[in-house]
Amino acid sequence: MDNKCHCSLHDTTMREDEKKRKLINRLNRIEGQVRGIKKMLEDDAYCTDILTQSAAVSSAVDAFNRQLLEDHIKGCVVRDIKNGEYDIIDELMDIIKRLM
Repeated sequence: MDNKCHCSLHDTTMREDEKKRKLINRLNRIEGQVRGIKKMLEDDAYCTDILTQSAAVSSAVDAFNRQLLEDHIKGCVVRDIKNGEYDIIDELMDIIKRLM
């Protein structure tokens, strides 16, 4: 399997199986947390309990984003800079702005 990052060239990224598995596991946990919040609403749970769970989801999404951003920088960004493709820096700054 080709584990090279192909972000900017093909609008796709080939990820190592282990990295992909970990990211998917994070998303599965987040999905479960969101379903739990929905159930809390359906069951008329106390507002602060729901807000606490919502904050946990936000934190989990932030952790997912940090990991994906780290992988992007260490893979795609480094590769493109080495290849003299400096447009990747503008793309990186755009995504960082969106995440902040």
